[in-house]
Amino acid sequence: QLQFAESGGGLVQSGGSLRLSCEASGFALDDYSIGWFRQAPGKDREGVACISSGDGRMDYAQSVEGRFTISRDNARNTVFLQMNSLKPEDTAVYYCAAYSKPLSSFIQALVRYYAGEFVYWGQGTQVTVSS
Repeated sequence: QLQFAESGGGLVQSGGSLRLSCEASGFALDDYSIGWFRQAPGKDREGVACISSGDGRMDYAQSVEGRFTISRDNARNTVFLQMNSLKPEDTAVYYCAAYSKPLSSFIQALVRYYAGEFVYWGQGTQVTVSS
């Protein structure tokens, strides 16, 4: 079965940190660009960060830039999202998904997301930031 399994979420105070993991199963991670997305209660799912296949270029939503860092370990078939200086507005279910081509920017990732081209969605991991 081709999918991701997200983990690492939890409850943290404002200003705290969490590290999310996204492990791929059934396919080789290094063939894909990866995006992290999140969905808060009552809101649409939104993009957070992306990391390209090939050159590993990273890019972020403006709301998380400077606080979140995306990385990948192809040998472990896992992508990470290090989240620092968390805010209550970061509360959401976080998901990762794969795109089959290189990504040059976060904007391009969003275009591909809205085109329905991200695949292998996991069940997500809940992140709750208390004030």
